Formats: sequence, C-alpha cells, structure tokens
Amino acid sequence: MNIAGKAALVTGGVGGLGEATVRRLVGEGARVVIADLSDEKGAKLAADLGGAAVYVRTDVTDEASAAEAVEAAAELGELRLVVNTHGGPVAGMRVLAKDGTPMPQELFDRTISIYLSGTFQMLRLGAAAMAVLEPDDSGVRGLVVNTASIAAFEGQVGQSDYSAAKAGVHGLTLVAARDLAAVGIRVVTIAPGTFFTPAFQMSEAEAQERWGNSVPFPKRMGRTSEYADLVAFLAANDYVNGETIRIDGAQRFGLK
Repeated sequence: MNIAGKAALVTGGVGGLGEATVRRLVGEGARVVIADLSDEKGAKLAADLGGAAVYVRTDVTDEASAAEAVEAAAELGELRLVVNTHGGPVAGMRVLAKDGTPMPQELFDRTISIYLSGTFQMLRLGAAAMAVLEPDDSGVRGLVVNTASIAAFEGQVGQSDYSAAKAGVHGLTLVAARDLAAVGIRVVTIAPGTFFTPAFQMSEAEAQERWGNSVPFPKRMGRTSEYADLVAFLAANDYVNGETIRIDGAQRFGLK
C-alpha cells in the first residue's frame, strides 16, 4: 500500500512512539491526524509539520471523540492507515498488596478501558471509514496497526492490568484480520520491548544505563524511529497480516 497522498491517524501522536510515527508518515507523503490529549504539544507538532498534519484532541475511550478524529482524518484524504500508540496510567500494583489488600477493581478496569477497549474503538471506527473506499490494485483498502507489548507474553510483577490489556490486543489481531479480510483491511500488531521515550522522565544515558543492559542485542533500549520504521514497512508490505511482531532485541521479561 502506498500511503503517499493518503490520510493516516495516529493515536498517542505526541508520545514517543506516536510522534516518531507521525513524522515518518509525513516523510512518506501522508497527511496525518495527531490524535492525543496533550493540546500544547499536539499543536506544536502540527505546526512543525506544516499543512501535512493536524492535531485533534482525542479520548480513545469516548466514542464521539474517537469518531471526530476519524472524521478529521477523512477530511485530509482517503484514510488508509490507523496506528494506535496511545498510552495512559497503569496501576503498577500486585493483585494482592503485601498487607493482603487486593488491587482495586476500578484500577484494573481503567487500564483495560484505555489500552484494550480504546484500541478496539479506533480499530472499528477506522475500519468503517476505510471499508467505503475503493481498493487499490492489490485489493487493499487500509491497514490498522495496534501496539501491544512484550508484557503481553511475559508480564512482570505488578503488571497484571497492563499485561492483560496488551495480551488482549495481541489476541484481537488475528480475529480482527480475519473479520476484515472481506473488505480488504489488514490488521497487524507491534509488540515493543523496552523503548526509550520521554515518559521515562530522565536522560537517555540514564535510562540506557538502567535498562539497556538487559537487552541481549543490540544491547540498548529501542529507538522510537525503529518503531516508526516498522510501521512504514508494514504499510508497504501487503502480505503481512494478522500477525503480532515483537521488536525487542530478543529481550524476554523476567520476574521483575
């Protein structure tokens, strides 16, 4: 699929993975909706990219808000690509605290709502917009790229909510790809390992020293540009479908 001259939507578009993806897609000739909840950063990024990108305040857990973002993308051109990189708070708690107190159910539900339900929200609304477009010469109408995590497979202590949500994104991938095959829409999930982003709130050197050595090879944290490179590859290669791709330097999470 050639995305030059087409429209794309990136949720979490001002975050580390999202911003790198937005910039890469603009570089590939796409026009992009930056969907996020950070107005100042979103407006600045859109201004940096000129007329190739617009910022749309988007809450992926709210249907009306999500629909507005999809509509805004469709106004930029044919919406052929949706990339879900949005994040949010996670409980960071064990199922039972050391004193025996169980994790509050609302914390678990909140994480599922953002990471899993929010991803499905953008998948279904994006697919609906793509389904009415004319297919290209390969019969492709569009692509949805979701973001899981290697925590979906080897969740660490205190990650029950996050791991469950990301495992759900992984589990959704093949079924959604099969559901949408009839209308020529592909679904692929990327499962990143430990990537350096501004969310770490420390210098890259500090983060690399703390976490980079746990990666087998290359012995460093992932770069957001490498995630964006994979998105661009997936857009171009129509035969990749229904798959979750780990991008983690052969890292496997241990117990903690």
